[in-house]
Amino acid sequence: MEFQKDNTLFTGRLKSVSFAVKGAIKLITTEDSIKVQFSIAILMTVAGFYFSISTIEWLFQILSIGLVMSIEGLNTAVEKIADFIHPEYHERIGFIKDISAGAVFFAALTAIVIGLIIYVPKIF
Repeated sequence: MEFQKDNTLFTGRLKSVSFAVKGAIKLITTEDSIKVQFSIAILMTVAGFYFSISTIEWLFQILSIGLVMSIEGLNTAVEKIADFIHPEYHERIGFIKDISAGAVFFAALTAIVIGLIIYVPKIF
């Protein structure tokens, strides 16, 4: 059975969106790191309502959540591909995985700083 790409504007995009939603659901339901990030995102959203953050603060918070979740998803994809290509430990694969995890670290660190800038003045 050969894959047939749907090139029509509406149904092709609709199928793409459905694949993306399926992927997001798989990510949230199967990967522990995403479960943690998703839980933190929910907690920060509740905090945003509780502290009545401004529109600009909401924009930065939503952008931070999206950045961390996206990079975490890409990191998971890199790890899955690396494990598929070379299931046993390999120094070069480990290097690639470390770099991918480092990208998540930078995104998470950025989100933490933004969260501190938004919430520290409201708490103290």
